[in-house]
Amino acid sequence: MVSNLQKLTLFYDGTCPLCQAEILFLSRRNQQGLLDFVDVNSEKYDAAKLGISCEQALAAMYAQYADGSLIHSAAVFPEAYRRANLLFLAWLFSRKALQPLLRFSYQVFAKNRHAISNAIGPFALRLVQKK
Repeated sequence: MVSNLQKLTLFYDGTCPLCQAEILFLSRRNQQGLLDFVDVNSEKYDAAKLGISCEQALAAMYAQYADGSLIHSAAVFPEAYRRANLLFLAWLFSRKALQPLLRFSYQVFAKNRHAISNAIGPFALRLVQKK
């Protein structure tokens, strides 16, 4: 277990079934309470306070540490997985050699999120909800 980490707030698209599935999966693994989740489409999301518009947040995954510092893109995933005690995924997603591929893949996903999510998101969401 990892316990010396700052809390991390993930900003996600609550209208995206695949994004919902990932957030539900992570929330169930959040035993230490090191993750918070904010839908960028909700009133909880304060773009002015954060300095990141809703459009920017939808274009690249953003997260904020408890100290106020922001991370985005592929850097978010290993930090989230570490806090969810998914240490192998955290290790894998933090490999420097994979960063260009992960950044590119997420850019493609973000631009096509709804088409991709409509195709596989409902299945992923049902799968996660069963557990």
